[in-house]
Amino acid sequence: MANSGCFPRAVIVAVLCICHVNVIRGQSTDPAEVNVLRAIKGRLIDPMNNLKNWNRGDPCTSRWEGVLCEKIPNNEYLHVTELQLFKMNLSGTLAPEVGLLSQLKTLDFMWNNLTGNIPKEIGNIPTLKLITLNGNQLSGPLPDEIGYLQNLNRLQIDQNEISGPIPKSFGNLTSIRHLHMNNNSLSGQIPSELSRLPSLLHLLVDNNNLSGPLPLELAETPNLKILQADNNNFSGSSIPSSYNNISTLLKLSLRNCSLQGGIPDLSGLLQFGYLDLSWNQLTGPIPTTKLASNVTTIDLSHNFLNGTIPSSFSGLPNLQLLSIKGNNINGAVPSTIWSNITFVGNQSLVVDFQNNSLDTIPAAFEPPQAVTILLSGNPVCANSNSARAARLCQPTSYIWEAGPRLNMHLKLFPSNTSLFNMSEVVRLVHLLAAWEITLSDVFGPYELLNFMLGSYADEFPFVVSSGLKKSALAGILVGSITAAIAASVLSTIFIMRRRRSKRRTISRRSLLSRYSVKVDGVRCFTFEEMATATNDFNDSAEVGQGGYGKVYKGNLADGTAVAIKRSHESSLQGSKEFCTEIELLSRLHHRNLVSLVGYCDEEDEQMLVYEFMPNGTLRDHLSAKSIRPLNFSQRLHIALGAAKGILYLHTEADPPIFHRDVKATNILLDSKFVAKVADFGLSRLAPVADVDGILPAHISTVVKGTPGYLDPEYFLTHKLTDKSDVYSLGVVLLEILTGMKPIQHGRNIVREVNTAYQSGDISGIIDERMTSYPPECVAKLLSLAVKCCRDETDSRPSMADVVRELDAIRRALPEGEELLPETTESTTSASLTEPVSPASATTGALFVSSYTSGSSRANSGIPSGTVAPR
Repeated sequence: MANSGCFPRAVIVAVLCICHVNVIRGQSTDPAEVNVLRAIKGRLIDPMNNLKNWNRGDPCTSRWEGVLCEKIPNNEYLHVTELQLFKMNLSGTLAPEVGLLSQLKTLDFMWNNLTGNIPKEIGNIPTLKLITLNGNQLSGPLPDEIGYLQNLNRLQIDQNEISGPIPKSFGNLTSIRHLHMNNNSLSGQIPSELSRLPSLLHLLVDNNNLSGPLPLELAETPNLKILQADNNNFSGSSIPSSYNNISTLLKLSLRNCSLQGGIPDLSGLLQFGYLDLSWNQLTGPIPTTKLASNVTTIDLSHNFLNGTIPSSFSGLPNLQLLSIKGNNINGAVPSTIWSNITFVGNQSLVVDFQNNSLDTIPAAFEPPQAVTILLSGNPVCANSNSARAARLCQPTSYIWEAGPRLNMHLKLFPSNTSLFNMSEVVRLVHLLAAWEITLSDVFGPYELLNFMLGSYADEFPFVVSSGLKKSALAGILVGSITAAIAASVLSTIFIMRRRRSKRRTISRRSLLSRYSVKVDGVRCFTFEEMATATNDFNDSAEVGQGGYGKVYKGNLADGTAVAIKRSHESSLQGSKEFCTEIELLSRLHHRNLVSLVGYCDEEDEQMLVYEFMPNGTLRDHLSAKSIRPLNFSQRLHIALGAAKGILYLHTEADPPIFHRDVKATNILLDSKFVAKVADFGLSRLAPVADVDGILPAHISTVVKGTPGYLDPEYFLTHKLTDKSDVYSLGVVLLEILTGMKPIQHGRNIVREVNTAYQSGDISGIIDERMTSYPPECVAKLLSLAVKCCRDETDSRPSMADVVRELDAIRRALPEGEELLPETTESTTSASLTEPVSPASATTGALFVSSYTSGSSRANSGIPSGTVAPR
């Protein structure tokens, strides 16, 4: 299965059905807070009109969307205590007036498209417990004032564009349990002041630009369970030996951090389960001390470790992955690593010793069937002619990876009653959003992605008495989540492929209504709306054309600019296939992928509606006709953005995807020249593991793609892999550097560049419109592009390697050139994601469903919540 060790990434959708809400009557909202809410709405762009009732009545008594209120003792007014506006397709900025909501406890705008800074005025709200702003496009520094919030339990600002240092004032957040700051552009050192946080459980700062030494003082954090800092640059730093004193630590993940020195003794971590120190510059022997028996994953690959493999690995009964690939380990292949493991059910062990210096296989070496040993690239493979060695030494492209988030959809109904009242609804939201459900540590950190209210009264018509106690509710949730995990695991193992239904003779419109219950988070447009948006598909609105059909720029009724792909008649799909494609696209959420806004499927028409990208395609700006040529810094940032988008498709999309048509015309640029990968019409789902847990190395498929970008090995063998996208991106990198097209006047860009590169004279091929550039950075980018375009699949870097090298080149830019230059564009791009329109309360019972292919909902009127362990 794709999940790594004991920390699966997951998405849980919790669905709650209620039919009655208690309304506090006889009071009204504090007039000052009414003005604040209006100021907040004034800064927001609401294309789906989710906040339409914010113009009617009293916020608290009229139940404005996402506004929850409480009666404060000795106060004549009701006060706003929660703003729950997550996943509502809101853009615009967060108004600083929010700091005047003096009784606010929850500020939740996650998974929208907000831009601008986080207002420092948030620090004026002493009652705040939850701040969840993740999944937006917020930028600028983190305000020091957030450190004033001593009641704050959780700060989640991951998946934004926030820069600058982590404020030292965060060391004052004495109630904080969860600091999620990953996937931003934070820089500087991790403040040692964070060690003062007595309640901190999760410190997630991976995928930033952090540097400097790892703080020794983190060892003093009394309750830290997860320290995740992958993909930063702690160059010259070593792993502090004091981390062995963090007795509560479950997970230590420091992948690709430029760490040096040796691996410290970690035997004092009595609850330890997951260790990833791969892709660093660690040296010396592997410690012989024994790790905790809970350990499932040890990844020490791609370092400079030496010595022999310690026997202590044999005492780990729960081990699932041991990777020491790509080091200098010598001696014999150990034969007892699995000796203490009882393989039950589908439990298995992967031991990856590839590319080391192992020279001996013991005579009595018979691993169980559930154990996979990988030895290629060791001297023992070259020196032995035995059949056993030949079997173990077969080259493999097996990849153990964390995989996508595990998606779960939970529908929750009251037990012993037909109704939920509002207090129970609020409590349930808090249980999920604040991580107050006690789950097994194996579940790992998760997050609420969605919560939606609606009705299933007709399908679950029964009534019993009183409500749930908190303990009972938590028990139901834990049981539901456990069942969902089990179901997802079974689905992953046994569902090997999806079969598409043939087109029916039933009308396409009725079929779509039948299958659209599986489409989550996209808007269904009518043909009339599409015609109005494009002035009846006037030629003046056409902005492109491809094999799928024509692309039009349209303006929706609310003024949002969109790109509308209208299929021509020969490209029409069956409605089920079309709906399946929409469902797949609706799950792709990344800052470097073009967002799907909606679709139209009526009047014998099929259209996909995307966010509009005002700066066109990368190819447009590389053309000789471009009025304003891109400078090197812009080109590098565009390349890095495109690579990150494709890496997300390969490793984080659910399910993983091979794009299969990466090219310069499919890399679009928003108003700030941020690159976004588009056009998934030829994409294919990545292979899944078989019943034995073996992941196929490729997909056998008909060759499709664009000449000049096609992977030659894929073209010859029909075997599609993730390295096929790497090749295509390599061609794009060559275009970025040279300005040439892949094939022009009989000249092939890969051949032309290779000839110049091998001759050592590259000056003649670099785009002359880049008037000045750092030669050493250009040379590194050219070297990377050439590696990506090698004929042999195994000789190309992985997409993760490409992202890493591009980021290293970006960091090496001379001071003042590392940031994108300001553009004169004033156009903004509306990036729309999944809409959420909570409805009124309804009746229900308990029902749980889960699946690994994404978080679709059976009915858009059902209350849903999505929780994502990472």
